[in-house]
Amino acid sequence: MKLLTIVGARPQFVKAAVVSRALSKINNIEELIVHTGQHHDANMSDVFFEEMEIPKPAFNLGIHGLGHGAMTGQMLIGLEELYKDQKPDRVLVYGDTNSTLAGALTAAKMHIPVAHIEAGLRSFNMKMPEEINRILTDRISDLLFCPTQTAIDNLSKEGYPFAGTKVLLSGDVMQDAALYYAQTSASKSNIIDKLKLKDFVLCTLHRAENTDDLSRLKSIIDTLSEINNTIPVVLPLHPRTRKIVMDAGMKLPFTVIDPVGYFDMIEMLKHCSLVMTDSGGLQKEAFFFGKHCITLRDETEWVELVQGGFNKLAGADYSNILTSFEEMCNKKSDFNVNLYGGGKATDNIVNELLSTF
Repeated sequence: MKLLTIVGARPQFVKAAVVSRALSKINNIEELIVHTGQHHDANMSDVFFEEMEIPKPAFNLGIHGLGHGAMTGQMLIGLEELYKDQKPDRVLVYGDTNSTLAGALTAAKMHIPVAHIEAGLRSFNMKMPEEINRILTDRISDLLFCPTQTAIDNLSKEGYPFAGTKVLLSGDVMQDAALYYAQTSASKSNIIDKLKLKDFVLCTLHRAENTDDLSRLKSIIDTLSEINNTIPVVLPLHPRTRKIVMDAGMKLPFTVIDPVGYFDMIEMLKHCSLVMTDSGGLQKEAFFFGKHCITLRDETEWVELVQGGFNKLAGADYSNILTSFEEMCNKKSDFNVNLYGGGKATDNIVNELLSTF
């Protein structure tokens, strides 16, 4: 049986790594990885396949640097030709990017079954492109692998399961990846020594809701600058965000580095004092490594982290972020709670996929 896995962005490489490794051990499944090209920078793409010891993509569409419409449209064209040629029995998509939607939509129109890993997440903010992508992908997938009970509940409120669909609580493959790669990250990364890091705040910033709104972006950067006076802030900066900051003439008086590979990120998570991010995945990764997180957004899909006190929503307001920083710096929490499947998600997903062939 032939399975095409569609990836295009950093979080998808991480998720696909653990599932693809498990699939490679099954004789009667041929998995081919398709990279849309959405993240084309070597530090955000090629390095992940090398570091994580998974096969290089069988196909790379090389589609990047375009607006949402053009990017998704080009992906639809490229994937349609690829599906016609490869004739997959199933398509597997991850998360909520343009690559996710294009992979699922092309398959659905060609009557190819679609499995969506990380289904059921909702921010309830329709201004987020990711929210649109995940809602549409869920609706046209026949297998919905939900990482949390909250995701199951979200789908239930929307009327799922519909005829021909199956909703499963799989757990989160991101936790599987974190547990697996944390065992070897120290031997594959020297970033802590290289940057001479001790106590520091790890920050990432890339969401369009922050980077495309200069008032929000300035407020966040001003707050990070203030926090940097108390504890060093380290910001691996997304290329798109870097360009916006430079074009706006904003100063970054803290440590700014290029995007890092997955093992570097794990080591930074292990050693940091606090995480501040507008990323969805990093909120969970902070939890996996026992670190509190401040989310620089007005909402989050990972509500169980907020409810458990592991995560604090601060938005982009200067005062809110500073108050959250003071609270989370002094907070003590028990991270030994099973919110994401305890490392069993990959087995659950692969077993279900096998049963559909």
